[in-house]
Amino acid sequence: MPLVVGLGNPGGAYQNTPHNIGFAVVEELARRTGTPWKRARGKSRVAKALNQEPPLIFLKPFAYMNRSGRPVQSALARYRIAQTELLVVCDDVNLPFGRLRLRISGSAGGHKGLKSIMDVLGSDDFVRLRIGVGGGEPSADLTDFVLRKFPLDLRDSVTALVERAADAVLCCVQQSVQQAMNQYNAETAHSVSNDSNPPGEKTPGTNDRRESR
Repeated sequence: MPLVVGLGNPGGAYQNTPHNIGFAVVEELARRTGTPWKRARGKSRVAKALNQEPPLIFLKPFAYMNRSGRPVQSALARYRIAQTELLVVCDDVNLPFGRLRLRISGSAGGHKGLKSIMDVLGSDDFVRLRIGVGGGEPSADLTDFVLRKFPLDLRDSVTALVERAADAVLCCVQQSVQQAMNQYNAETAHSVSNDSNPPGEKTPGTNDRRESR
């Protein structure tokens, strides 16, 4: 039974920010499956879509981004889910806005939420879906960028991106990770091109900045 974890920070101040796009994706998945959110042990919110095939559990760790590991570990143990059935959804400032990147394993790439999970589990052996949010101006502070709400004129694009990321998650768990990688890691007609970054934003990746958050 897959555990799909969306990373973010609790509280209204963080809603609609790049850093909370992982929360937005699991919220969209819970909405599609008609699954209510409930409080869970380990400072989390959980939604159990047990009527799906396969049954799914969605998790939002509420311990703040850099402490995501313990709630994830607790959920894996509580529901007796193997680490190989863990899928983590998070933002990525090193990907242009609108790009998706699925990986079966790998480094945290500077993302403190992923790093916390890897440190606690002692392994990087889990699927992660990184969602490109861009990175603002190269000289801008990344912490400020990821915690600042998306501009109003970008909200429709963010909604479309969240929906496409939810599609990618369902492809992973209902078909295969490899098929989802083949379909969603490549540029598609639905992707936002490198020239379509948010206003005032240069294409990230030139300096390969890592997240200091």
